[in-house]
This record gives sequence, C-alpha cells and structure tokens, in this order.
Amino acid sequence: MKTTLPGAAEKFLRYVKIDTQSDPDSSSVPTSEKELDLARLLVKELMDMGAEDVKMCKAGCVYATIPSNCDAEAPVVGFIAHMDTSPDVTGANVSPRIVENYQGGDIILNSEKGIILPSGFFKSEAQLIGQDLIVTDGTTLLGADDKAGVAEIMYMAEYLLNHPEIKHGVIKIGFTTDEEVGCCGANAFDIEGFGADFAYTVDGMGIDEYNCESFNAADATVTVHGLQVHPGDAKNRMINSITISKEFDNMIPSYETCEHSEGREGYFHLSDIDGTVSLTKMQYLIRDFDIEGFNRRKEFMRRICQYLNSVYGQGTVDVEFEDSYFSMYNSIKEKPDITEKAIKAFEACGINPKIVPIRGGTDGSILSGRGLACPNLSAGYQGEHSVCECVSVQALDTCANVLIKLAVSFAE
Repeated sequence: MKTTLPGAAEKFLRYVKIDTQSDPDSSSVPTSEKELDLARLLVKELMDMGAEDVKMCKAGCVYATIPSNCDAEAPVVGFIAHMDTSPDVTGANVSPRIVENYQGGDIILNSEKGIILPSGFFKSEAQLIGQDLIVTDGTTLLGADDKAGVAEIMYMAEYLLNHPEIKHGVIKIGFTTDEEVGCCGANAFDIEGFGADFAYTVDGMGIDEYNCESFNAADATVTVHGLQVHPGDAKNRMINSITISKEFDNMIPSYETCEHSEGREGYFHLSDIDGTVSLTKMQYLIRDFDIEGFNRRKEFMRRICQYLNSVYGQGTVDVEFEDSYFSMYNSIKEKPDITEKAIKAFEACGINPKIVPIRGGTDGSILSGRGLACPNLSAGYQGEHSVCECVSVQALDTCANVLIKLAVSFAE
C-alpha cells in the first residue's frame, strides 16, 4: 500500500476502518451505537479545520457550516452523505489495500480463502483501467458506500477553508445515520436548522452519474391466516397459510419482479417470508418511477387479496403498505439551476455526465419529499453492498473536485 496518498483517499482509508454498520432490527436511534464513533470523529475534524456551527444531534447526524467569504449574493448550498454502511455484509475489521495501475482482469482479494473479484463484475469497469483501486480482503465490504462521499465532502470543506482566495457563498455540510436501513437518519435530519436552500447527496456509483429522479417506494406486508389441523384429519378442514402464500406470490407476474426489470421499469420484490400452517407473513418491496404506476401496484396486491379471500374466506389474506420515500424529481424540477450547475461542474472536471434515474433511494429522496430539493452526485464507488466493493484513489479526488467546482459556482 502507498505510504502517502493525495486528497480524499487519505481520509477515506481512515474512515472505512471505523465500523458503522447500521442495524435493521434495532429500534434505537441511531440503530447502532458504533455509528457515533465516526460521527464524533467528524465533529472533531470539522472543528479542527475551522468549520462553524459544528454539532451532532440525538440521531447522530452531524452538521457544520463553511461561512461565506464573498460579497456576491449566493444561495446556501448543502452537501450530505451518510456515515453508516450496509447490513448486507459485515463492516467490522475492514482491511483495505490498493491495487496500483489496474489493467483489467481478475483481482485476488484473498488467496487463502480463494476470494476473487472477477473481471467484468463492474458495469463501469472501463473507468477503473489505469486507476489505483482500493479493495477489501474479501471478507468485508469496503464501506465506500458512503464513506467515499463523506471523505469527498470533508476534503472539499478542508480545501475551501484552507484557500480563502477561492470565493464561495455559505456552504452547509451534513452527515446522516441509518440511510442503509431507511430509519431515522434523513427523517430526523434537521432541515430547518441545516438552513440550506437546496442540497446534494454524494452517494452515487461511478464518477459520471447525476440522479435527479428516484423510485417511489413502499414496503408491503402480506399476512395469511391459516387453520392448523392434524395432517391425518386435514381433508376439507386445514387451511395452510404457506400454500396460500405461494398462491399469492404466483399471481405476481415473473416479469414484474426485480430480477427481470431495468432502466425505468418498476417491480415487486419478495424480500422475506416466514410462516407456519397457521400464519405466514411475506415482505415485499414495491418500486415504480411513475406515481400512478406505483399506486397501481398497490391496488394489484389488494385485488389478489380480494380474490384469495373470496376462495378461502374473508380475513384469510390482508396487505398493509408503508411508504418509504417518493421520487425526488417533483422537488428538483422546480429548481432547474441545481441541475445546470451540477452538469457544468462535472464538465469543468473533464467528465461527460449521465443524467440517469436511480434504481433505489438515497437520503435525497426522503429529504426532497420533506421539502429540501436534494439530487444525488457520484461518489466514485462500484460494487456496493458486497465484498467486491471498490473505489479508486483517482475517483475520490475527481468527485471531490466536482464538489469544489460546484460549491464555488453559485457565487460566480
């Protein structure tokens, strides 16, 4: 590993060694106490570099201000990233290393365990050729989602504070908890106290994506009630909730599942099932870019319930929905300057950006729904939520430079 690293990479390598994995089964705020380890470090570093109004709230979110140093009228711009990492793969004992001047092909992550990062795994592998890749030892995720975004924002803040000759308006910085489990972070974020006119999350893949549209998202819980009877005396008496659950899922067209959708196509996704003869619960994710299509998907599941209840009796099957977030587009479209400035910042760094809808949600989806227009910028990482996650040293610096260009552009 290189002994000295430029820019955001040095910060990134320190941050990923702090385990901040959020916990989907926890009701505490934040969901894991260890998320606060990074939050406290960021508070100290922000104070040390001279940021103002630095604080951490009860939910573990971190806030700071870089004051204006220009006379021009400029909007207050926010930059936000999340500190937690995905519960899909452990984030403890992360051991990053650098593969210098990657030229393609397989990368052996762990020879002892036979773990390989296969060639062709990344959609944007061409972006990695000739780069110095930061990878794991194959036993953990890297944490680039979203500590890459955290490191880039921190580098931007430090750079601007150390270069007062670069003029800019008021810049707000925010770091959230529990983005990966959709809990308190963005919902608890103090938008009014944050004080930004709009913001950008820095939580996107690759170096060239700009996301100003996301899914409308909901969780659906399907509950099936059965009747337990001794199997030897079950004919015409037993109602097997597991069997009825299978019927329910079979009525979801296979081409409408996440395994068969891409681009702007929505989906149903059966994410969990737990059952006995007497009671079965199924958890579904519902996703659609179009709000009318989103509502039709809910209605379709209600109609399946109605049909099965007509066969097995009223009250056998029911479904409950809980909305998770809505597309950020409705909020962002009212402020076209947000997108125009972002595109120019990419281009100023030699990047030809792609405006693509994000097949997922970010804190920006929730914050936009709460009234703070908040599109999403690339953070440079690839292979998120897996042991094959990686980011390059050069991508970290490129994305940080995009943030600097963007922050400054509103005062020009």
